[in-house]
Amino acid sequence: MRKLKNSELGRLEVGEFKKTPKTPLIIILDDIRSLNNIGSIFRTADAFIVEKIILCGITACPPNKDIQKTALGSTESVEWEYHKDIHLVIENLKKEGIYIWSIEQTENSCKLNSVKISQNIKHAIILGNEVKGVSQNAINLSDNVIEIPQYGTKHSLNVSSCSAIVLWEFYNALN
Repeated sequence: MRKLKNSELGRLEVGEFKKTPKTPLIIILDDIRSLNNIGSIFRTADAFIVEKIILCGITACPPNKDIQKTALGSTESVEWEYHKDIHLVIENLKKEGIYIWSIEQTENSCKLNSVKISQNIKHAIILGNEVKGVSQNAINLSDNVIEIPQYGTKHSLNVSSCSAIVLWEFYNALN
């Protein structure tokens, strides 16, 4: 097998990407501290043609050289917006009929491998702070909670790794 060159991958140009139908999924980043994590999540959102990223709280916004280091240009392709208050974001999305999932470890959370993702509605996922996770208030406003099953000694995954796993599942269910 021969490794493919970037020019052989058939990737979309930014203009084509913007015109392409999107996966009906919004990512909400609440109080993400690491600029590298933010950039990585943008890059993963680009890979799975996510509709939009909403940055909230202390989450930094593009343009930023440290976000760009891992985003590799995906801040130009993926639509994004900033809102200080995640609670207003959730309330407004729910008014639009968007189903809100927090990605967190809670009582009665749904394991990712058993979640039934409806194709008939638009979804949003909330990814929280690297140390504190998704806030209890945001969880309370969510329609449901997804937990990624884990079997090792650590209590959680890095938020950018978590986003990739969850986005892959949603992409497969919605496309």
